[in-house]
Amino acid sequence: MQAVLILAHKNIDQVIELASRLSVSFEIYVHLDKKATITNDQLEKIKKVSKGYISKYDVKWGSYSIVEATIDLIKLALKNKQNTYFHLISGQDWPLMSPQDIYSYFENTNRIFMNYWPAISVKKTGEPEIWWVKYYFNYDRINRRTTFGKIYHRLLLLIQTILRINKLKKYGIEEKSIYAGQEWVDVPRDALEYAIKYYEHHQNLEKIFSTSFCSDEMWLQTILCNSKFKSRIEKNIHHYIEMIEKHGSRPAILDEEDYSKIVSGDYWWGRKVERPISNKLIQMLDKASQNGPTQ
Repeated sequence: MQAVLILAHKNIDQVIELASRLSVSFEIYVHLDKKATITNDQLEKIKKVSKGYISKYDVKWGSYSIVEATIDLIKLALKNKQNTYFHLISGQDWPLMSPQDIYSYFENTNRIFMNYWPAISVKKTGEPEIWWVKYYFNYDRINRRTTFGKIYHRLLLLIQTILRINKLKKYGIEEKSIYAGQEWVDVPRDALEYAIKYYEHHQNLEKIFSTSFCSDEMWLQTILCNSKFKSRIEKNIHHYIEMIEKHGSRPAILDEEDYSKIVSGDYWWGRKVERPISNKLIQMLDKASQNGPTQ
């Protein structure tokens, strides 16, 4: 069996539809943001199409709560010993080919699909990404995306740079050993079991990532890229993502204009999809794959 792990925070009906479509081939596990509004009817539908449902964490962008929700979801899916491969996606992702075709591909590989890069080599929004790990942040309490949060972030960087804070040095971790990448991954059981056990037995890593910024994009990459599993990693994650501003969102919300690029490429998953903006794109994909909504 293969499992799809869905981290969701809004558009509950779309999450239900996504889970329903995928449940034809996969076991589905869902974490829904604790602050999300959900009706009893929606809850029953999620439970019906999933093998596990969690709504434990009030997830904030860039905060450690995302890592906590992800790890709990992984542990839940690992309880079923028959699950041999695991796909982590968001509630705004969408299959770009039939679930059966995606499932069939992963029946014949033990590769890890996870992009990565050394955190010391990259700048994001003008900041060295390694700062997000070596300095201290508390975005489980502060909303990073508010105006106050943005000012607060700049002050944290300034003060800790002046004070020469280095959390990594404190815990005996070399900067070159920290890797980053997109959170969305496809990972076989042996690698995922290794990562969870390693994280649980190396508390310094938890101390580092629990006070970092965007650690959801670093914890798994750091563990697997410093292990024997690195040789099995494919950096092409086969996700179609447009990192531009469109429909008031970055990454862009996908629509019918993206269809030709999707079908001419080699993609399993698309991000971001939102109804009703993405309605026509979904119809075109359904027609191409003969994979309509599951009843």
